[in-house]
Amino acid sequence: MTVWQPKDDGFADLASHDSFVEGAPHNTFSRLRREDPVSWTDWDGGEGFWNLTAYADIFAANADWETFSSARGIRMEDQTYEEYLARRTFQETDRPEHGHTRMKVTRAFSKPVIAEFETQIRQLCSEICEEVLATGSFDATKTIARQLPMRMLGRIIGTPDSDLEWLVEKGDALIANTDPDFTDHVLDKMQTDDFRMMPFNSPAGAELYVYARELMQKKQAAGDDSGVLNMIMQPGADGAVMSDTEFCNFFCLLVAAGNDTTRYSIAAGIQALCRQPELMEQWRHADARAGDVAASEIIRWASPAMYFRRTATRDVTLHGKTIREGQKVLLWFISGNRDETAFDNPFQVDLARTPNRHLAFGQGGPHVCLGMWLARLEIRLLFEEFSKRVKRVEQTGPEQFLRSNFVCGLKSLPVCVSLN
Repeated sequence: MTVWQPKDDGFADLASHDSFVEGAPHNTFSRLRREDPVSWTDWDGGEGFWNLTAYADIFAANADWETFSSARGIRMEDQTYEEYLARRTFQETDRPEHGHTRMKVTRAFSKPVIAEFETQIRQLCSEICEEVLATGSFDATKTIARQLPMRMLGRIIGTPDSDLEWLVEKGDALIANTDPDFTDHVLDKMQTDDFRMMPFNSPAGAELYVYARELMQKKQAAGDDSGVLNMIMQPGADGAVMSDTEFCNFFCLLVAAGNDTTRYSIAAGIQALCRQPELMEQWRHADARAGDVAASEIIRWASPAMYFRRTATRDVTLHGKTIREGQKVLLWFISGNRDETAFDNPFQVDLARTPNRHLAFGQGGPHVCLGMWLARLEIRLLFEEFSKRVKRVEQTGPEQFLRSNFVCGLKSLPVCVSLN
């Protein structure tokens, strides 16, 4: 059993995307949990911010939406109020507004509805494995982890398969907007504010706006009123209808977050199989219930959304530090998910870990991940199909992580497999 060793010196600059190019700086997070669980970071790129790194503090703050508000943005970047209104989705709202939008789409992503996709997802997993595994050596992120959520995305939003590659490229440009491998408009290096009203301050948002509007026009012309997109356009209980900007922003969120988080969880899970070969046998013999437990552990391990930002609505004191009204507070989920006081042996993957109340889905708060049932099902079925066919998987070269302090993701993972 191999335990992954972080590479940072324990004093990483959490505001710098470059601090994350060799993976999350877990030595820094471990030190902060021990010595300074409510720490302050000065930032040349904007206003400084507080960091919550201990599990208990993150869990409590995430639940206390009245004190720690989402309604000023969820990333560390500063925004004017005008920019916030132009870019926001229901992720960046508080109750009761958040609930009004969420109610429209909750049923579409509920556990019973998602369970109906199991046959389709398993077929996709089987097709992907058959296509890739016979080659023997491949990039697991690009050929497996990226493919499943991308193909499933088309079924969720009702787009033609021929559009999916383009859609996912634009989604990558949005959510990985600090990595030059995914965008020409790197957020912290841009010299223009031309896109400040677009989601993630990215020109890809403008292109996805046009696509979303044209897609809905085609659906309406064809009399197609099925799917998630039509559902969210229905009037709420109060008769209110989502505005055009709100709809386009939700579409961008669905394309970006609905794809990347599952992709990077799958990639992290495959790397775990390389480092802990005994996990393959465990996956091979897992029934559906054990598979759901195992999928949840893979998500804890991956923690693809490393933090969400909140903004303090009042002065509050934690661990002797006073957070002032209006200051930014980053809830470092990835640190909480490695907290030794909350998880036994947190730097090992334990597919039977129970309980496993990890923070990767924003558990305990009103913004718990809408797509968590879909993500768990995709991960479980992928690894069931993968382990049926693969005896052993080995990493054949260095992995590459995203240049991002927001999304933790293996953008490249070269491997080779021995088949059963």
